[in-house]
Amino acid sequence: MTDLQRYSGRRVLVTGGGSGIGQATTLRILREGGRVVAADISAAGLADTLDKAGADRARLNTVITDIADEESVRAGVAEALRWLGGLDTLVNAAGVLRSAHFEQTSVAEFEQVLRINLVGTFVVTRESLAALRAGNAPAVVNFSSTSAVFAHPYMSAYAASKGGIQAMTHALAMEFGRQGIRFNAVQPGSISSGMTDGSGASGQSLGPGLPADADIALFAKAAPALPLPAGAPFAGPDAVAAVVAMLGSPDAYFVTGTEVRVDGGSHM
Repeated sequence: MTDLQRYSGRRVLVTGGGSGIGQATTLRILREGGRVVAADISAAGLADTLDKAGADRARLNTVITDIADEESVRAGVAEALRWLGGLDTLVNAAGVLRSAHFEQTSVAEFEQVLRINLVGTFVVTRESLAALRAGNAPAVVNFSSTSAVFAHPYMSAYAASKGGIQAMTHALAMEFGRQGIRFNAVQPGSISSGMTDGSGASGQSLGPGLPADADIALFAKAAPALPLPAGAPFAGPDAVAAVVAMLGSPDAYFVTGTEVRVDGGSHM
């Protein structure tokens, strides 16, 4: 729990708000007093978020949105803005992780990951810009990954998409800095979320869709330096949500064009 109220009066759109880090971010910002629209492709996930919001539910609305579909994004963002009456913080948390041997990855599979993660972030941001310009201390928090700058095997498409998001975040921070819109990114690593459920040949949780013959030894450098609860392979999504909430709030008024790694020291 938190006693912070950095989002009192702030209007927030969170994509991917139906599960994992997106859901944790939605709930964190609600606890800090924000009004939030959670967007997700999953109606069941959004219903779960509403249920978990508890007493904060009155300040939460949901919209089903497929960020891989431009028209769905246009309609979803427009609906969110109507309910919010404007926009102060945008959190682009929606994304997918697909793992496979590189030489067995089809062009369609590679492009699907780029379409959802990178192009989806682009379209949601573009559709939100006019409202952000008129917002109060406007901020955008994008989701890169430790995969963007560190070697994660079997995740070439995911790494490419997250590297693109990180580079785009820097470009947007420069382009819109004089207009007062801040752009930053988080780099989650070793975090439990909907994307990291799954296991390799040994049964160790590593992520969805890893090849059955995945070499677990290649992930040795991904072990967190900080302690985790007994038996937990990853930290909880709240670890990232806390950082996202800071970056999207006025507390980070002098932070833009950078990324914050949240990985327990996995990649020092």
